[in-house]
Amino acid sequence: MSVLSFLIKHPWTMAATGGAIGSVARVIVSTGIARWTGEEFPFGTIVVNVTGALVMGMLAGYGQSEPGKLLFSEPARTFLMIGVLGGYTTFSSFSLQTFLLLEQGNLIGAVLNVLLSVLLCVAGIWAGFAAIRLVV
Repeated sequence: MSVLSFLIKHPWTMAATGGAIGSVARVIVSTGIARWTGEEFPFGTIVVNVTGALVMGMLAGYGQSEPGKLLFSEPARTFLMIGVLGGYTTFSSFSLQTFLLLEQGNLIGAVLNVLLSVLLCVAGIWAGFAAIRLVV
């Protein structure tokens, strides 16, 4: 059995490989945004989660007969949606950063982080669905 066929046959290796790629991409994007905007507010995490939501919406919206019905094989879905996007986006960092903003007494920053993250990520899913439906 070749390495590639082993990877494709086992969902946990697809998820792990995709997760490694997504995690590295997350570090690159979030640190790049932090260099640009500073680290006082978690804009990097927001950008990661919103772009991840956009891509998730595009992948989930890539259905012909009904919204969300995936045309990808199970291994591809595991690799892309669970692995890459699971490693790329992060709810735990969002939660920690919100808590730290609260602990620092920055109630406005904490509320803004929650509102921006939730609203923009839902908008990202919607935009992904809309974009893929224009193409397909």
